[in-house]
Parts: sequence; structure tokens; C-alpha cells
Amino acid sequence: MARNEALFSAVGKGNKAEVVAILERELAAGADPTALLTESMIPAMRDVGDRYSRGEIFIPQMMVAARAMDAGLKLLEPLLARAGHEPKATVCIGTVKGDLHDIGKNLVAMMLKGAGFRVLDLGTDVDVGKFSKAVQDGAQAVLMSALLTTTMPYMKTVADHFQNRRPDVRIIVGGAPITQSYADEIGAHGYGEDAGAAVTVVEKCLGLAG
Repeated sequence: MARNEALFSAVGKGNKAEVVAILERELAAGADPTALLTESMIPAMRDVGDRYSRGEIFIPQMMVAARAMDAGLKLLEPLLARAGHEPKATVCIGTVKGDLHDIGKNLVAMMLKGAGFRVLDLGTDVDVGKFSKAVQDGAQAVLMSALLTTTMPYMKTVADHFQNRRPDVRIIVGGAPITQSYADEIGAHGYGEDAGAAVTVVEKCLGLAG
């Protein structure tokens, strides 16, 4: 099916009620839930991320769009599961040990979920053990966030752990004090400058980029 322009627009504008209403109407008419997700909703969230990266919208607009997307996903997920729809990949995300900030982490998690990933959100103050358990549960990438410079060194602790035990797991870092040079220093495979870039970085690190 072609892109549903009304659904694409509703997600992009963050109109949660409209997203749900359009989906209910389309599903009642026999539309394919997988097509609604992959051809209209995921492209809408990618467009939101691109507009954010270009400075056309800001974090509040991104969060509203992500919440609208999440409302639509809650409606679609049981149907997608029955249809055998598989996520692109499984990733885990958390703010590192000692850091309780979660706004940026939550936004990245929503963006990734909206892009078709299975996201294991580990929350804040996450230690090596929790990241390791998520990898045991299927995460192919570990995404770490930090806002405090005092918690940045723990990213290296986590990176070293996986480099020594599971070098196949991709390590991706981000957060206000994090830079590309710091990511390189600790041996991370990817660095996300902002939430808008996160999906592209994860796709590239996992070999999913088109």
C-alpha cells in the first residue's frame, strides 16, 4: 500500500488521538498493520528525526511525535505479533551507573522503537550487570547515556567489559558531555550527537543502513 499521508502527518505533528483514530479506521477497512507501520509511521518518525537534526524542530516537538507514535504502536503490536512481524534488531539502552538523568535516554528509546527496533529500556543508574543481562536477553547493541561528567568514566567500564567478553556487541554512547573523541577513546563503535541522529547511528553500527 502507498504511504498514508494522513497517518504520516498525524505522527509528525504528534497528534496522538488522530493517530489512533486513523489506525482504527484503516484496520477496520482491512489495511495491513505491517504496511501501516513500515510505510507511514516509521517514515514519519525518520522525518521527525531529520527535521530535528536540521534545527527545524526541537526536543518538545520530538517528544510529542514519539508519544503519538508510541500510542499507535500499542494498538498495532498485538496485530504485528500475530502477523509474525519481526523487529529490525534488539538493543538495550540505559543511563550509566551514578547518573539519574533520563530525558535524552527516553527520547532516544522512543525514536528507536518508532524506527522498528525492539528496545530494552533499562532505566537510569544502570550497572554492567544490567547491561550484560540485557545482552543475554538478545540485545545486539548497548546504548549508554550520561549527563554528568563524573559518570562518564563508567562508560569505559561497560565498554571494556563487552570488548573482553562479547566483542560482537556494538557499543554506542551519547549525552551532553560526550564527544566523538571520547567515544573513540573508550572504544565505542558509535556516537550519537543527538536523539535525531541516534537511529542512523544504530542502523550503521548494526549493518542495517540502506
